[in-house]
Amino acid sequence: MSLVTDVLFAPAVGPLKGVLWLARLIAEQAERTLYDEDVLRAALLDLEQRFEAGEISEADYETEEDILLARLKIARERMRSGL
Repeated sequence: MSLVTDVLFAPAVGPLKGVLWLARLIAEQAERTLYDEDVLRAALLDLEQRFEAGEISEADYETEEDILLARLKIARERMRSGL
């Protein structure tokens, strides 16, 4: 019965499965980018350079730095746990 159901509903379910697969793929890539240590280190360096150049205030610098350091901590925890 499953084969018959798959064939009957393929025109409706097929595109949905494709969209879900694509959404999962995009989410995985976004997560890898969000917690990539090299990207985070580069962002920290860029942040420091912007602060030293006077482009951002100390409060903005500290806020962004805290966010980046938290993401870096998560990235390292994920690496240790094998994710």
